[in-house]
Amino acid sequence: MTYYVVFMQLSKAMVTDMRALVFDPFAGASGDMTLAALLDLGLSETWLREFIAGLGLGEIGVRIERVMRKGISCAHIQFDLPHEHAHRHLRHVVEIIEKSAAPAAAKARAIDAFRRIAIAEAAVHGTTVEKVHFHEVGALDAILDILCTMAAVDEMGFERFYTRPVALGSGWIEIAHGRFPVPAPATLRILEGVPTTGLELDGECTTPTGAALIATLTDGAQPPADLTIRASGFGAGSRDPQDRPNCLRLIAADVALGEASEGGQPLLLIQADIDDMPPEYLAAALDRVIAAGALDAVLVPILMKKGRPAHRLEALVEGDARTSVSDAIFHATSTIGVRFWPVARQVLERTEEVRTWQGQSIRWKAVTLPDGTSRAKPEYEDVAKAAAALGRTPFEVRQALDGHATNS
Repeated sequence: MTYYVVFMQLSKAMVTDMRALVFDPFAGASGDMTLAALLDLGLSETWLREFIAGLGLGEIGVRIERVMRKGISCAHIQFDLPHEHAHRHLRHVVEIIEKSAAPAAAKARAIDAFRRIAIAEAAVHGTTVEKVHFHEVGALDAILDILCTMAAVDEMGFERFYTRPVALGSGWIEIAHGRFPVPAPATLRILEGVPTTGLELDGECTTPTGAALIATLTDGAQPPADLTIRASGFGAGSRDPQDRPNCLRLIAADVALGEASEGGQPLLLIQADIDDMPPEYLAAALDRVIAAGALDAVLVPILMKKGRPAHRLEALVEGDARTSVSDAIFHATSTIGVRFWPVARQVLERTEEVRTWQGQSIRWKAVTLPDGTSRAKPEYEDVAKAAAALGRTPFEVRQALDGHATNS
């Protein structure tokens, strides 16, 4: 019997930092405040103007200025828009986003944000997502706020998102549906699961658009204790109340994924829940995800709200493969959003050998357990090839190999 040791590799863990964006909505958040804060944080004005001009949404003027909010110098942004009727349904907003020239990832996040708004509005008004009328939120400036923000965070290289408690405000506000309490019912729905504060503040502090941006990007995740602060930026709201600086602070930071224990690897887990795709196409999607650089990928049947059957796709990736794997998920499935977070993996020492059996070359993978013992198994692809060559079934060959390995 001939053995060929092909390779032996034990991966060493390395400390990896990811660029994080922390929302600090101490006075609330809106779409224009978020985009202005990104400008103050270093987003290129030239990039933003060129991005908007390339969206194919008509002639849009962009006014960026510096303003003061109770002693804090902030960026402030306004759009000069063509006259339009803003009473749109979700499908109209989705069509505008999909037809734009924005990157695929930005489109997916923007659609996810508007879907959250639609779900909240439908629940509040007792209707369906398809029948919800977008009023203020369906206006072109709201679409620009969300779409530009989603593209900007990608342009600036942010990979992780966190939020401190979101100020809500109190009182009453006039909207298309009439006089409503603050916080608006839809805003509260969107922020379910997100930490909040500021109920003593007068006026609407956080708009549905601002809430949707925070909920979509952070999913309510609070910042870890080991952030390394790199920069901060302030985006001003249009109002200038006397009791507080009406601005949103965004913080750019590095977050360490951590150094795993000996034999571990800092990795990311990417996850998507899919409930509107024929299951026979999911196997091909899994192959596409593996080909895009995932170390491993699985599909798990799940049950979503209202009893809807669905599948959860999970992919284990190294940090530099996050974008390619996420793009593969967006292209190969019907999902409009993915979640990801750092995980640690401990791996056993592994070797691969090629053994000759009945004239067939078959690779065996062996691992060494912590107590020093080992176990091995043949690669299925090689077992299947050997079975075809010998006129036997793969299961028969596997049984014969197991007996041969025991006897040898």
